[in-house]
Amino acid sequence: MRGIVRRGLEPVPAKASISLRVDQEVLDWFKAQGPGYQTRMNAVLRAFRDASTRR
Repeated sequence: MRGIVRRGLEPVPAKASISLRVDQEVLDWFKAQGPGYQTRMNAVLRAFRDASTRR
């Protein structure tokens, strides 16, 4: 079983349900990685946000 590791004891932030349009190839790739693809997509977006704010 795979999962996302949380560091520290901070509460999990609330999530919003949205409709997002992505390339079919991108969606297929994330889904091919197995269950939890939406969580992984969120982690990638969070990492991009964090990297973008460190400039």
